[in-house]
Amino acid sequence: MALGDLMASQFSQSLVPLTNHLEECLSRDEVDILGQRRDRDAENASTSIVNATAATAPTSLAYLPQTLVLCELRHESFETYVPSGPSESGLISKWWPKDRMKTGCVALVLCLNISVDPPDVIKISPCARMECWIDPFSMAPQKALEAIGKNLSLQYERWQPRARYKPQLDPTVEEVKKLCTTCRKYAKTERVLFHYNGHGVPKPTPNGEIWLFNKVSETSYTQYIPLQISELDSWLKTPSIYVFDCSAAGMIVSAFAELQDLSASSSSGTTTPTRDCILLAACDAHETLPQSAEFPADVFTSCLTTPIKMALRWFCTRSLLRGSLNYSLIDRIPGRQNDRKTLLGELNWIFTAVTDTIAWNVLPHETFQKLFRQDLLVASLFRNFLLAERILRTANCTPISFPSLPPTHQHHMWDSWDMAAEICLSQLPGLVEDPNAEFQPSPFFTEQLTAFEVWLDHGSEHKKPPEQLPIVLQVLLSQYHRFRALVLLGRFLDMGSWAVDLALSVGIFPYVLKLLQTTTPELRQILVFIWTKILALDKSCQVDLVKDGGHTYFIRFLDSMEAFPEQRAMAAFVLAVIVDGHRRGQEACIEAGLLHVCLKHLQSSSGVSSQSETQTEPLFLQWLCLCLGKLWEDFTEAQIVALQAEAPAVFAHLLSEPQPEVRASAVFALGTLLDVGFDSSREGGVGGDEDCDDDEKSKAEVSIIKCLLNVVSDGSPLVRAEVAVALARFAFGHNKQLKAIAAAYWKKPQPNSVLSSLPSFAMKSTSGYTTPTQYVQHGTMGPSQIGPVFRSGDSQAIVRDGRVSTSSPLTSSGVMHGSPVSDDSSQHSDSGIFNDCLSNGVASARQRPLDNALYAQCVLAMLTLAKDPSPRNASLGRRVLSIIGIEQVVTKSVKPSGNMARLSDSIAPSPSLAGLARSSSWFDMSGGHLPLTFRTPPVSPPRPSYLPGIRRVCSLEFRPHIMNSPDTGLADPLLSAVGSDAASDRSFLPQSTIYSWSCGHFSKPILTAADDSEEVMVRREEREKFALDHIAKCQHSCTVSSLQNQIASWDTKFETGTRAILLHPFSPVVIAADDTERIRIWNYEEATLMNSFDNHGLIDKGISKLCLVNELDDSLLLAASCDGNIRIWKDYNLRGKQKLVTAFSSIHGHRPGVRNDNVVVDWQQQPGYLYSSGETSSIMVWDLEKEQLVHSIPSLSDCSISALSASQVHPGHFAAGFLDGSVRLYDIRAPEMLICTSRPHTQRVRVVGIGFQPGFEHGKIVSASQAGDIQFIDIRWPKDAYLTIDAHRGSLTALAVHRHAPLIASGSAKQLIKVFNLEGEQLGSIKYLSTFMAQKIGSVSCLAFHPYEVLLAAGAADACVSVYADEIAPGR
Repeated sequence: MALGDLMASQFSQSLVPLTNHLEECLSRDEVDILGQRRDRDAENASTSIVNATAATAPTSLAYLPQTLVLCELRHESFETYVPSGPSESGLISKWWPKDRMKTGCVALVLCLNISVDPPDVIKISPCARMECWIDPFSMAPQKALEAIGKNLSLQYERWQPRARYKPQLDPTVEEVKKLCTTCRKYAKTERVLFHYNGHGVPKPTPNGEIWLFNKVSETSYTQYIPLQISELDSWLKTPSIYVFDCSAAGMIVSAFAELQDLSASSSSGTTTPTRDCILLAACDAHETLPQSAEFPADVFTSCLTTPIKMALRWFCTRSLLRGSLNYSLIDRIPGRQNDRKTLLGELNWIFTAVTDTIAWNVLPHETFQKLFRQDLLVASLFRNFLLAERILRTANCTPISFPSLPPTHQHHMWDSWDMAAEICLSQLPGLVEDPNAEFQPSPFFTEQLTAFEVWLDHGSEHKKPPEQLPIVLQVLLSQYHRFRALVLLGRFLDMGSWAVDLALSVGIFPYVLKLLQTTTPELRQILVFIWTKILALDKSCQVDLVKDGGHTYFIRFLDSMEAFPEQRAMAAFVLAVIVDGHRRGQEACIEAGLLHVCLKHLQSSSGVSSQSETQTEPLFLQWLCLCLGKLWEDFTEAQIVALQAEAPAVFAHLLSEPQPEVRASAVFALGTLLDVGFDSSREGGVGGDEDCDDDEKSKAEVSIIKCLLNVVSDGSPLVRAEVAVALARFAFGHNKQLKAIAAAYWKKPQPNSVLSSLPSFAMKSTSGYTTPTQYVQHGTMGPSQIGPVFRSGDSQAIVRDGRVSTSSPLTSSGVMHGSPVSDDSSQHSDSGIFNDCLSNGVASARQRPLDNALYAQCVLAMLTLAKDPSPRNASLGRRVLSIIGIEQVVTKSVKPSGNMARLSDSIAPSPSLAGLARSSSWFDMSGGHLPLTFRTPPVSPPRPSYLPGIRRVCSLEFRPHIMNSPDTGLADPLLSAVGSDAASDRSFLPQSTIYSWSCGHFSKPILTAADDSEEVMVRREEREKFALDHIAKCQHSCTVSSLQNQIASWDTKFETGTRAILLHPFSPVVIAADDTERIRIWNYEEATLMNSFDNHGLIDKGISKLCLVNELDDSLLLAASCDGNIRIWKDYNLRGKQKLVTAFSSIHGHRPGVRNDNVVVDWQQQPGYLYSSGETSSIMVWDLEKEQLVHSIPSLSDCSISALSASQVHPGHFAAGFLDGSVRLYDIRAPEMLICTSRPHTQRVRVVGIGFQPGFEHGKIVSASQAGDIQFIDIRWPKDAYLTIDAHRGSLTALAVHRHAPLIASGSAKQLIKVFNLEGEQLGSIKYLSTFMAQKIGSVSCLAFHPYEVLLAAGAADACVSVYADEIAPGR
């Protein structure tokens, strides 16, 4: 049963269960919506477009897709995320300090001088006589004195039995001095308690002197001797606590405070810590102790040492039960104070809870921590001090303390104590008469838990904290109340970090730590949850958990099959925190079998063994991976165990999981398996047996790197970031080999070699940077050149004719991993150069060299990451390249020109390149090149100069005095030196963020639903109603729309004209973009510019498509660049507040020698698919919910795709137009995927636009070619078009098909727009702008219909954007 279900079933709480069970709380309609997504693929797979040509009844669901994508936590702030994770010295160490204090010795000084009254005291009759509950006049004075001293020791021992007690009865100054020095010597650094009873001596003096005796004989005294408090303090030293039970005790406190101030002022210039001294005094300076016979003479001491007896004796005279109670009954209360099942134990337990609650609610939490949690005896004394204040104030005395406490005698919790005491005392006569009678526990704790529960239902961070929190802590001691208390505590901790801070300030930590030793099965789930909430904020208790064996508790829970997977994910999280950077924790968990437990469950989820479907819970898989990654991070022994257990093979299956978090976590675990020599515990020589281990280790490294290469182009930036971090670790360990591989290609350029064709590489020589003479555009960079390298060794070429061969180990998991693919364009082998470059003696002393081809693939992967469309990942990629000696050159943004590159003047480094070593020579690049240089600094100790976050790499231009040093081709010696300090090297590597980012999931509320869900549903319903109403109007009233009424016109200021355009479905907003990838958003009703921003800061490519994702909800703007890079933005309509949600490259692989600069894409909301193609032989299908490439469909054509359109009512259907004029229709649900091929255009010219006709008919397509003809195709008769429109003669540039109205529009380079219906009739044409001079429109570059209204937006080469409507402008 989930934690939320436990709460609901046990205590009738309407809680939202854990995430995996939210569906149980949703309405039936919502469940249907959620179920549609899960059942979609299964239902669609059984249906093909060929056998579905029969008319389908229109439904609103087809028009209103329910799929939501890119709205997870990872999309909130990936680009700006700063790693944090649990604190290493935060809340726990703040509220549970390691140096807890203990009172080791107690000095009891009794100055009673029985039978002789002090001269300054006049006693009344009858007066208080009892001392330590003994009447001193009931026996001989000396005997009474000894009995009182013994009783006082016993009363104190009840609170601290392990302390040493030393009484001094009527002592002299010398005896007190000896007592104090002896106590301090014995206690050492522990606290010493000094208790002073001055009932037989005069009051303290105004100077702060207390009185002792001057003995002449055993029984006679001649005078009272004063003792300065400063002398006493010098003997007792600190830490110490003083109890003064005498009249005018406040004088002593005042004198001591002055002494403290004087000491502080004299040491103001030094670092002397504040003296740890505590004082408790019975009354103020002007007050006299009460003499009423109602009280004992030592009423203050009685309150401090026997609080229950004193409280009940005081209360029984004021209670309604006073007629049936007397002092003798109270003295006969049955039970023991430490037995909560007895009356005395129950009363003591309630009293402790009440006084703790009063103190916690009244005192500052730091003061509460110091006085009530650091020292058991001090805590007991201060609890009892609150009682003393309550009782003595009724006798006109005010107990005071140092540090001083605020008044608490009127706190309302005292009423709760009175009521609980009255209920318990009502049973006292019966229990005394019949010892076998059963005691009925008080309802106090049940009622207080109910009050806490009410607060949980209505409280929040901004309201007063729950005052019952200390009582919840006390209830944990009771087995009867424990489960309910833990559940309520879990609900409270889930409210946020502030709640965890409050709970820890109460002192919850040692209690929940001790509970890990219990074996009660009912508590396991809630205890795991509580520890999850605590460790999500602070991991400083790692040592305590391992020391107490707490890790085994969580390992057992992790391995249990009864708990839900998301609960076991919490256990995995706790274990990950325990081993995070904690070697003893790693060792203990390895010994306890954690590695094999995690691998077993990962294997079951990947299908290796049969387990229930619940094992594939994404959160569970994610934290199993993270836990393992942290377990063997920089821990060689654990890495060896993992490799022996074939861990890389287990993680290889997880790289195709649909959840990006799982894939990223698996990459993290693989990356931490790469040994980069940070294990400081592994030193010394290398034995002969390790050669065999190195062979196995090298094989494992190869398999890990191949797995990483498969996901270097994953659709999720989260995954690619972890790949970059993992490759950085690999580059660090194999720095020399990777650098030598790259260096060889500049020194010995070869035809068709991998790196000679990279325009952004340059070799750093003594005379500056040299660059290859051959420049190749961005599209041919990287993957197209992999072919020759893949042929090294036993690998086969992985790509032939543009299709992926699954025989290659790099693609054994299929194209779902998003691995870069290319065509086998050359049979040339570069093995000779690889061997040459490694024969120079640059083999790493740390790592055994691997296959040369693998090194080349890694360099290309690093280049791919350095060009990543995500700025964060591109920065990581550049850092990885810097490790192997390649640095980026800062470039100026230049307008596109025919020149491939030109040398420019030096410019200032870009702030975006902070953390990279920079060169003083700069190159200007165009055409999308990544400017890089290759540097070969000499091998000599560098200066300790650092750039932000990265160690600066030595450059000759920064080191002119070593220009004559031999150039060995080695990387920075800081990177390649063997035996360097691992701790200092670690800071150089980019750090993983998936672990710290994932920890954030548990620091947020888990048990409660989002507050804005109702608001979101209301907005969704409003938009659905608007859409359905306007769809109906479009379908039935648009037969004669001419769209000649220009309702808005906007000069976009685009220098290169408008490239793409889009109308917002629910706002009067038009979005436009140009060739420089500048995006502008304009309100055409108010004629105001809402926002303007650049899609990216790289050299311009041009926008090919703008789409809205999640248009019925909080829409996102998808901007597709011509090079295939996809960037999706949120808050795009808020000026300056746009945020990049995700970014990825939608094109993998391309034809030999062809640039990928004409990529076409389209978005299909219902299945959440993005279709993409270009100068490739395949069509990529991306699932944006999974952020994963799910299909790579061969186009089966020698020509590239020039137009692409996805059906918005039939999931999985899309049409493609080709450069040769052919048209193909696909259905990804069909086994063959390609449904039909048609050649409707008689001329073999480029298809400019293509689209599905509105309505539910499956196979009717509109296609327009550059020649100017528009063809209407029905796939039932695909050979010939059933309707042809000669719209424009050789100048058609744009086509738009309305989603619901029977309208199409075409644009021409000859400054003309035509509007047709589906019967081929021309409804109107647009030639002129609605201006005073009737200016002719520009050359049309793009067209877009409003999805639900009859509106047409047109963009032109003259940067003017116009919006057209019917003759009557539509009202909004």
